[in-house]
Order: sequence, then structure tokens, then C-alpha cells
Amino acid sequence: MEEKSTIFTATHGVMTTEVGVISGELELKTSCTEDGLLKLGITYAGAAEWYTLPGEEYRLHDPRDHEVIHHLLAKVLERA
Repeated sequence: MEEKSTIFTATHGVMTTEVGVISGELELKTSCTEDGLLKLGITYAGAAEWYTLPGEEYRLHDPRDHEVIHHLLAKVLERA
């Protein structure tokens, strides 16, 4: 399973399933299995407790797209 991580600042916040909106300096972590199952996690930068983003199961048609999707998500969440 491949993991990617990016730290960014979300001034308007990011919705999480567990605690609602979080904002400030956040870390996005994505992991992708060989069959394309994509898992998303977000936390305050440096914190130990991870939250999930709302939604159902995420799956990539091609796991090689993981890096592109990760960077795209980080940029979109940064603008949110």
C-alpha cells in the first residue's frame, strides 16, 4: 500500500465525519492499495488523532493515478 502526505493551510476549513469542520495547518494522508482502494485521512499538523473525510468508498480506476489525485485533493482542500 502506497501512502502520501501533504501539509497545507485551510483557512475556511475542511469537513470531517467525526468532528465537523477543522481549519488551520492540516495534514492530508492518502493511501492506495494495488486494486485502487483509496483511503483519505486528515488531522491537525503534528497531531496523533486522524479524521476521515465524508463520503463512501473511494476507488481509483488506475492506482498509478494516486499521486495526481493526492495533490489535487490537497490543493482543493487548501482552497476550501
